[in-house]
Amino acid sequence: MTEPVRLSKRVVEIAGCSRSEAEQYVQGGWVRVDGVVVEEPQFKVTDQQVTLDPAARLEAAEPATFVLHKPAGLSADAALALATPANRWDGDDSGWRVHKRHFAHQQVAMSLEDAASGLLVLSQDGRVVRRLAEDAGKLEQEFIVDVEGELSPYGWNRLSRGTEFEGWPVAAFKVSWQSEQRLRFAIKGVRPGLLAHLCAEVGLRAVAMRRIRLGRIPLTKMPPGQWRYLPPSERF
Repeated sequence: MTEPVRLSKRVVEIAGCSRSEAEQYVQGGWVRVDGVVVEEPQFKVTDQQVTLDPAARLEAAEPATFVLHKPAGLSADAALALATPANRWDGDDSGWRVHKRHFAHQQVAMSLEDAASGLLVLSQDGRVVRRLAEDAGKLEQEFIVDVEGELSPYGWNRLSRGTEFEGWPVAAFKVSWQSEQRLRFAIKGVRPGLLAHLCAEVGLRAVAMRRIRLGRIPLTKMPPGQWRYLPPSERF
């Protein structure tokens, strides 16, 4: 039996490329071992058949960013567990090729409170996470909020003129009725409890809330628990 060697070394032998190029081929999902794609360059092979896809091309291992539809009642950190290949939305038409490495070290950006559902950003790219943290107060977010109760007298004028929350003024925002028991907010600087507070200020009780847009990125019709790839060309 042949002595075990790293898969990347075997790719060097069959492709006549450098070691770094071989690792890129493997990590890019272009290499099969006995017909099965293996993405770990350190994977040990002996006499197995190793093949390189004829369409293989060298690609840098760019960090991945996902848009996830977080279900209500789930913490943002717990929602990270939903970022698996099986939960990719069928409507994702980005053409992006899924690799195992894209699901490691994902971080939550612009978190959502546990009770809320909707758009949640997950990213391996530290630049994306930092940018959203820095722009948290400037990016407009859009929420649908289901409410119960009766609007207090002059409540609409009070709500639309703005108020304060936890001792800080709330930046000007837009609010409109979507139905008799549903409000739509376009607002910046959202903090946990803010939307429920705004509703309570005018006699309403928020019973459900869903983020449907973050900056220029929409949630779309993606079902809860599923995610789509966010190409670098889509800007917040």
